[in-house]
Amino acid sequence: MTPTRLATALRHHTAALAAAAATTDPDARVPTCPDWPVRVLVGHVGQAHRWAASIIRTGPSAVPDPFTADPGSPSSWPAWLSSGAAELIDAVSTSDTPVWTFFGEGPATFWLRRMLNDTLVHHSDAAGATFSVAPDLADDAITEWLELLAHPVTATLKPDVTALRGTGQTLQLAPDDGPGWHLTRTPSGISWTRDSAPADATLAGSLRDLLLVFTRRLPVDQVRLTGDRALIDHWLAHSAA
Repeated sequence: MTPTRLATALRHHTAALAAAAATTDPDARVPTCPDWPVRVLVGHVGQAHRWAASIIRTGPSAVPDPFTADPGSPSSWPAWLSSGAAELIDAVSTSDTPVWTFFGEGPATFWLRRMLNDTLVHHSDAAGATFSVAPDLADDAITEWLELLAHPVTATLKPDVTALRGTGQTLQLAPDDGPGWHLTRTPSGISWTRDSAPADATLAGSLRDLLLVFTRRLPVDQVRLTGDRALIDHWLAHSAA
């Protein structure tokens, strides 16, 4: 994923999220984020873009509370969200040194990719059944989430992922429209490869639907499941995005 592709996609999905959110009651609860009203969902996305931009420019700071964000009135949401995305894209494009990430110093594009994939998922929260995503973006969002889950530092940030450790149990994500992922639960954490080896449990479907099931935005019965259902349920219970 080139920086240009990431930036174009961030602009698109930020605008699409704004359009979907602006047609709903700002105080209505988001079904897939039931603790958040729509206003907080919008506030979180715009706040997160600005937070990531500030990390690139001035260094790390505390993760902001989405309930403190002020996106303004619904009529101003599109412009406010667009401005935050533009701020992040500009920060990335003008950065020429490594920046802080959760996993040590890395390129500024880490934050462009991370915020795009966060925005993708929250666009689905706002849009519901009308959500659509290009296959290459859905593929990269699943891949990035597996990279995050497999990183040793993640267990210190999200202790629940230690429950994904195992004794060789395997899962397969098998998209209809691209190569799959083969996941193994090991005593030290998860490992994964891009192949279609046999597995104890398999989820198959479109990349869009696999992404939404994987991030618990769709129920498992929206894709095709074969093998050990309890293994899938356990994975989803401890790997929430």
